[in-house]
Amino acid sequence: MGRATAAAMIPGLALLWALLQGGAALSTPRLRLSFQELQARHGLRTFRLERTCCYEALLLDEEHGRLFVGAENHVVSLSLDNISKRAKKLAWPAPVEWREECNWAGKDIGTECMNFIKLLHIYNHTHLLACGTGAFHPTCAFVEVGHRLEEPVLRLALGSLEDGKGKSPYDPRHRAASVLVGEELYSGVAADLMGRDFTIFRSLGQRPSVRTEPHDSRWLNEPKFIKVFWIPESENPDDDKIYFFFRELAVEAAPALGRLSLSRVGQICRNDVGGQRSLVNKWTTFLKARLVCSVPGIEGDTYFDHLQDVFLLPSKDRQSPLLYTVFSTSSIFQGSAVCVYSMSDVRRAFLGPFAHKEGPMHQWVPYQGRVPYPRPGMCPSKTFGTFSSTKDFPDDVIQFARNHPLMYNSVLPMGGRPLFLQVSSGYTFTQIVVDRVAAADGHYDVLFIGTDTGTVLKVISVPKGSRPNSEGLLLEELQVFEDSAVVTSMQISSKRHQLYVASKSAVAQISLHRCASHGRACAECCLARDPYCAWDGATCTRFQSSAKRRFRRQDIRNGDPSTLCSGDSSRPKLLEQKVFGVEGGSTFLECEPRSLQAHVNWTFQRVGEAARTQVPVEGRTEHTAQGLLLRRLRRQDSGVYQCAAVEQGFSQPLRRVALHVLNAAQAERLARVEETMPAAPPGPKLWYRDFLQLVEPGGGGGHGGAHSLRMCRPLSASRPQPPEPQRKGRNRRTHVPEQRAERGPRSAAHW
Repeated sequence: MGRATAAAMIPGLALLWALLQGGAALSTPRLRLSFQELQARHGLRTFRLERTCCYEALLLDEEHGRLFVGAENHVVSLSLDNISKRAKKLAWPAPVEWREECNWAGKDIGTECMNFIKLLHIYNHTHLLACGTGAFHPTCAFVEVGHRLEEPVLRLALGSLEDGKGKSPYDPRHRAASVLVGEELYSGVAADLMGRDFTIFRSLGQRPSVRTEPHDSRWLNEPKFIKVFWIPESENPDDDKIYFFFRELAVEAAPALGRLSLSRVGQICRNDVGGQRSLVNKWTTFLKARLVCSVPGIEGDTYFDHLQDVFLLPSKDRQSPLLYTVFSTSSIFQGSAVCVYSMSDVRRAFLGPFAHKEGPMHQWVPYQGRVPYPRPGMCPSKTFGTFSSTKDFPDDVIQFARNHPLMYNSVLPMGGRPLFLQVSSGYTFTQIVVDRVAAADGHYDVLFIGTDTGTVLKVISVPKGSRPNSEGLLLEELQVFEDSAVVTSMQISSKRHQLYVASKSAVAQISLHRCASHGRACAECCLARDPYCAWDGATCTRFQSSAKRRFRRQDIRNGDPSTLCSGDSSRPKLLEQKVFGVEGGSTFLECEPRSLQAHVNWTFQRVGEAARTQVPVEGRTEHTAQGLLLRRLRRQDSGVYQCAAVEQGFSQPLRRVALHVLNAAQAERLARVEETMPAAPPGPKLWYRDFLQLVEPGGGGGHGGAHSLRMCRPLSASRPQPPEPQRKGRNRRTHVPEQRAERGPRSAAHW
């Protein structure tokens, strides 16, 4: 409906091609860090319990400095500063009789008949509200956590166990979404054993329980609840609303499309107490609208319809937060997207026309008839009317609300398209958290996106053209789980600059920034475009907004180091490395830039000449991600080779190599001299020797053999390089100071 026409709900191959042609292909991170690198160099910490799984519920408590974790049969309290230390565990298994009954019902006693903690909320200064599946007997309890951080307590409050129906799902495979407002719990959950009665439910507190109309597909049609938020509507608390985010089977989809899943945002008024004669103890203010996340195209839009997660980013105005969402596709190609919504657009959709089914073809159209007063969806308050309770609403209002819960207009993302997307990446987005960071040239939103392969993507939202258009730039890809487990939950602490990530197998903690990994030069730090980091004149370090401007060079918007880093003398001196090759053989000149987004440019300067020319990409040369392969060497290949990393139009020299090509006689004399030298101590095998043997069987061809390689391995972001001692004998290297040469045109005919 609206832009979401039935004809365009499922993208075809033509749309996928247009998507890829439009620049939506796979983005490459600037840095890709493995689990081992994060653990060894960047402070990655993990926590897991023996014989326990499914760390699904994470609750951040800055006041107590604790991270509370809900898992299988356990509630755990971890230190926010280091989750690997000072852990406290509360065992909360399901009673034996419940487990046996679950097993008799045909469930697996080892994997399903447990108490999986699905819900954790801060109830007051001393207690949490926790709910779990209870071996298909949902149960809730208050957990005492104590007053002070110094003396952490973790125990079930005596006599606090109560029925968890309508709060926690029965089945551990089902998700639950909830928010605790005051003493009232608003939850979206399957409220029956068979998982068929889906409801939005209010429980606890002093007011009577209220829920959605049961078994009415117009209200909820096999929904999967994602997140719930309480968002104030005005200064009057009677206008407050609760917003539910979920996906469900679309009742408005054409029958030819089959079971089409769409994403929704639903609203209810917090002071809704149900109707007087109709919809008794049912919501009278429930409305829902479609959330659209799509890429516009000439032949139709390409839709991302599977909502996976929502993060509410607060602003100075409590009534106008930003909604960051992640979607995946349910179509013919694998893709994920991040879309951002404003609350003004969400509220506008609920003010628009209601969806109505009419005509001989039972088409969904905007309702054109009279809408009763007060308008369905409005809260009873003095702001918009004189009604003090939903029980005072006229019968025609209640009846209209029952029959028209769906809005006709959809909610479109800011900018009209996704902020960031990945197509055919090999993973799917599952979770998202966002941090607003102050930088030298403004504030930036940094996104941390969890995937189903155990990785976290760090993406920055950068303005593009006129507002509100922005684009997402992929800065880092972090492998936080060694077993590539699906990221199931995430929490962020802006105060401590820490990210907490949960999966089925473990909980991980990692810093929001790794400034030193961006490089040791001003240009590298500037090109990283990381708002957490800046060049302080000596190193790439944590950005401090209070520091003097000349000590915090940073350009997040453009990433242009040409001005900020002009005259910078911090770049390590580029030394010339001597390499020997043999006529007819092959040699490999290794050069791998730190940034995966940079491309390498090789230039060549012949011996005795000042001119420098580009190394061609055809013929006897092959450019690889790790360096330059030269085949069938000739004497005229001798000279100085220089590689430079080119990124954002900025060129940075990385390696300068002097290649000396020997004839067969010279190679034999060199071999005899080396045989008289003491043997070098054993060291790591150079990886490119095997590579050369693959492309040049027989050790490099001709008389090349082992003498075709004389290289110092470069500094690389993916392979740590220890300081190399000076060695005598066969592994001796000759270094001479860098000599600058003028650039000039040069023919590539000799290749």
